Amino acid sequence: MKIKCSEIIKKIQKGQMRNDLSKFNVGDTIEVSEKITEGKKTRIQKYIGVVIKIKGLMNATSFIVRKESYGTFVEKTFRLHSPQIVKIDVIKKGRVRRAYLTYLRNRVGKATKIAKA
Repeated sequence: MKIKCSEIIKKIQKGQMRNDLSKFNVGDTIEVSEKITEGKKTRIQKYIGVVIKIKGLMNATSFIVRKESYGTFVEKTFRLHSPQIVKIDVIKKGRVRRAYLTYLRNRVGKATKIAKA
């Protein structure tokens, strides 16, 4: 009986996947609580913004969150199954018709609002 390498990799990845995080989609406003290590101390930092893109499969799933910070927009990429993420809370569901919201980059102020679901 032969075991394929791809089957072994899939079994390992399934063991590392997290099921405790809440489900979200593109367009949702979420709050990501992330562990930050500074020297010997660790703290939890919250990052609140709109999900612009979700990509990848299995353990390689990542998502991009966009927020406004002191008048400028900042985008940050998170790995979904990373041990650095403590929890993800969905603040507001958004209704969008695209999978990748690049058009938000050209908008400022109230034009960046997304319709409620």
